[in-house]
Amino acid sequence: MLELKNVTYTVTEDKGSKNIIDHLDLVIPDGKFVVITGPNGGGKSTLAKIIMGINPVSDGQLLFDDRDITAANITQRAQMGISFAFQQPVHFKGIKVIDLLRLATGVNLSVGKACEYLSLVGLCAKEYIQREVNASLSGGELKRIEIATVLARGTKFSIFDEPEAGIDIWSFQNLIQVFENIRKTVQGTVLIISHQERILNIADEIVVIENGRVAKQGPRDELLPELLGTASAVNAGCSRLTPEKGAVKC
Repeated sequence: MLELKNVTYTVTEDKGSKNIIDHLDLVIPDGKFVVITGPNGGGKSTLAKIIMGINPVSDGQLLFDDRDITAANITQRAQMGISFAFQQPVHFKGIKVIDLLRLATGVNLSVGKACEYLSLVGLCAKEYIQREVNASLSGGELKRIEIATVLARGTKFSIFDEPEAGIDIWSFQNLIQVFENIRKTVQGTVLIISHQERILNIADEIVVIENGRVAKQGPRDELLPELLGTASAVNAGCSRLTPEKGAVKC
């Protein structure tokens, strides 16, 4: 279980200091598929980076499996079982997909096992295993390879920051299938930052972040119809949820 107690993240601006995350309290239970959504600028991605240790908190406390991780750095949190996938996948010049998966696992992963992880994210393994990560790969392919590295680590708590960002609608359809598979097969906790209705629609729980605080939290079946405005909109097609306007078609 992850618990954030009275967490604040403050930045200094020309006009003074500003709380991006403002005395936030949040509990994310084990084994859940949780999606965080909310208005742009509300602090969602900042919150994800705080959990990973990329952004240190200004005040408050983080507990992971009842262990205080507030002062733990990125490496220490990764060793504890927390993974993070960025909005824009990191590029590694000259490194091959097989090498990236081996780095993620920390072992000399066999080609066969590496191919299994690529298959989980919908990629034909034979076509990708020896390709360079920084060459001839689309945004959607890079996203799925990054997701494969997270799956390969097999961590207890996996964070995906707006995985749909920068990919086309065809890649998005494949991405939804990947996360549906993750929801069915992954034993740990999955936390996704997203505006996409179809990602929200496969969540166990939804958390709405506004102005650096938790505005709402609850089961998908209860909260999503409220966010969309009508219960019938839940099963709509590819839509992007904007809390100010409801669901907007892609």
